[in-house]
Amino acid sequence: MTVTLSKRASDVRVIGLISLAHGSSHFFHLILPSMFPWLKNQFAFSYAELGLLMSVFFVVSCVAQASSGFLVDRIGARPVLFAGVGLLALAALTYSQSNGYAMLVLGAVIAGCGNGIFHPVDYTLINHKVSTPNLPYAYSMHGVTGYLGWAAAPAFMVGIAEISDWRIAFLSASLLEALVLLILWINRSQLIDNVQERRAASDAGAQASNPEGLPESAFAFLKLPAVWLCWIFFFFSMAATSSLQSFAPTALFDIYGVAISVGSYFITLLALGSAGGVLFGGYLAAKFKTPEKIVSSCLTLTILLCLLLASGSTPIEFIPILFCVIGFGYGVLAPSRDLLVKQATPKGVSGRVYGIVYSGIDLGAAVGPFIFGFFMDAGLPKALFIGIALFQLMIIPTVLKVSSKTRAAVV
Repeated sequence: MTVTLSKRASDVRVIGLISLAHGSSHFFHLILPSMFPWLKNQFAFSYAELGLLMSVFFVVSCVAQASSGFLVDRIGARPVLFAGVGLLALAALTYSQSNGYAMLVLGAVIAGCGNGIFHPVDYTLINHKVSTPNLPYAYSMHGVTGYLGWAAAPAFMVGIAEISDWRIAFLSASLLEALVLLILWINRSQLIDNVQERRAASDAGAQASNPEGLPESAFAFLKLPAVWLCWIFFFFSMAATSSLQSFAPTALFDIYGVAISVGSYFITLLALGSAGGVLFGGYLAAKFKTPEKIVSSCLTLTILLCLLLASGSTPIEFIPILFCVIGFGYGVLAPSRDLLVKQATPKGVSGRVYGIVYSGIDLGAAVGPFIFGFFMDAGLPKALFIGIALFQLMIIPTVLKVSSKTRAAVV
């Protein structure tokens, strides 16, 4: 398929705008935990209370993500995107004015509602606004900005809090998100998705699969096994990633004697390695068009490296390299993973499918650290890396099954 110069330019603008919004959502994942030391000193909260705030955030985001896809399919992606970005700005403003735990919980609820819209919105816009040859690159840039958002948030928040205070840091995050909303509004003409066209595609697909004309439920897509296999993929993938982000510094201290501050630096290396991997993964996905092989190969590599860390025999000077490579592996598989989801998505219901499938990310982020927290409290740090490896191993069969089912559907 040949892409004209004007269409390529349009693709670049759409990809840039969506990636900017996605990066800001990941940025907001970490603005609250970055301020935990300040909030603990200000209000004398326990770490359990602070951790519960993140559970509230991700559980609300999970519910919002599963439901917002239906709204995207009904009214279009653009207004939902504007609402989500606005809610994130409001959440940071609420955090900045907090006078106790209740207001922080309220901020976490608002932030979860805002965060939950991004995957249904982003992937609906990408799949309907970007030409097919450029889709792998769109997925790649979308993923890169997410990892960069993770990497930027601690530096931004801590840097401002150290020269002023935590309230100014949250206010600055709110202003930053307001600037993102302004940029999206100025370029709003690039973010229109044709809802009527998508509904027509959905109706045509329903008619082809239901020639008798029987009423088709809006939840009919939930009967597709590929949808739930993709959900399982995202659940275990994010459970592993969030657990690594949460507890790797402590586990490395217990196993290798690495200072926790240095271990936190390794988490930044993980995110930066992922960003580089996503760029390379977009190229691989476009060139080879075998997403299941790319995803399975990357997961095999990261499993082996996690087991190596769990062994306790890794030379300390090699640990930062391992974290870079693990992050790189996570990043490389991301564009191919997104292609697998697209292949499993029926026409006209992308918002609903992406909402359900990507809700697995939020639930995994809420459940994974909760499970591994018990192992860490029990003094079993090696179980963290072994458990993460097992989670990733459980993903590989879902990848192969999704690929076989979508291939069979095409045939």
